[in-house]
Amino acid sequence: MASKIKSSVYSEIGDLSGVILHTPGKEIENMTPGNAEKALYSDILNKNIVDKEYSQFKQVLEQLTPTYEIKDLLEDALSNEKVKYDLVSKITNNENVQYLHDYLMSLEPRQLVTELIEGVVMEKDNLTKFLSKQRYALMPLHNFFFTRDSAVSLYDKVLIGRMASMVRDRESIIMETIFDFSSQVGGTTFNPVDNRCAKKELMIEGGDVLVARDDILLVGQGSRTSTQGVDYLIERFKRKKKKQHILVQEMPYNPESFIHLDMVFSFLDKDQVMTFDPLIFRYTKYITIHITIDNGKVDIREEENLLQALKKLGMDLEPIPCGGPHDIFTQEREQWHSGANFFAIGPGKIMGYERNVHTIETLNNRGYEVLKAKDIIRNKVNPADYQKYVITIEGSELPRGGGGCRCMTMPLKRESVQW
Repeated sequence: MASKIKSSVYSEIGDLSGVILHTPGKEIENMTPGNAEKALYSDILNKNIVDKEYSQFKQVLEQLTPTYEIKDLLEDALSNEKVKYDLVSKITNNENVQYLHDYLMSLEPRQLVTELIEGVVMEKDNLTKFLSKQRYALMPLHNFFFTRDSAVSLYDKVLIGRMASMVRDRESIIMETIFDFSSQVGGTTFNPVDNRCAKKELMIEGGDVLVARDDILLVGQGSRTSTQGVDYLIERFKRKKKKQHILVQEMPYNPESFIHLDMVFSFLDKDQVMTFDPLIFRYTKYITIHITIDNGKVDIREEENLLQALKKLGMDLEPIPCGGPHDIFTQEREQWHSGANFFAIGPGKIMGYERNVHTIETLNNRGYEVLKAKDIIRNKVNPADYQKYVITIEGSELPRGGGGCRCMTMPLKRESVQW
């Protein structure tokens, strides 16, 4: 048996040693235009196209790093009957469907995993259910292929997300079970829900949490991560002896393309970042805040912007503009389709959507060789032959789900970066 991989992430760009994925299944089809908004979508997706695009994305990662599927990890954890009982109890109680408990417990682990993710169809066996407009007693997890949000490898621990919407709560419960009980991956988890003072206002999602360095976190504060979520992190870091910096970027609550910080800012290399300039640099009402926690004491002050704050802390980073440097309309169009959302496989080795042509062209002009995912899969191109590259993923349907390559990955382990 392969040794268990322990979560360890001290930067956004260190060489990747393992990543958790969830291949989209029937759950993304199990919605209609009528319930798409409730499922946090603005449109419904075409699964046939999603399958092709996601397969390309996954095959590239499989060539570059060990990959772990959520379904496999959860099935492994549920081989323990007590773990299975506790998970089913927690989910049915949380979603007020206790009558499903015995049915779910009767399922073999693989079938249970499928039902928990793809949804349990409501049996219309009484009048209330018969008249219900809901098709599912246990809703499908339409958003689970965005594995970034429900759990975060945060240094040597795993932060379990406190999701902004109840339709995603089950994702966090599943991820906590995986990290606590899987024989393949592990990490010491900490969960805001366990805080006896936690209230519904306390929200924090992984798309808003970026690990800049072993002493610097970036956190977006907006519709998915609340000020109380940031306060929760402050209290955690008060226990550390080492000084910790948290740079908070206020985010717009709409449009939906601004749901997380990584939709406007992502790390590319030791000295480069991708930025959506209209928010990061132009004067707006959304401020940047620098929180320093040192030996239990907290200092909070405002900064000019994220780049200036990072520079003061010894990280002098060149911004590369999403959508190119000249046209704000192009910047807005490409940001809408995750043009600022890149995933680093290593320093200067990144993945993003091919459709954002102006962003890709700008990266190419800044030294990134453009490698097509399909050429890597067909062994026409070997990424190891290049020191700096951007792998372009075909994406016409995946971006319509509301996220990019960073959103669809939950890094388990990265090697240390020599700054």
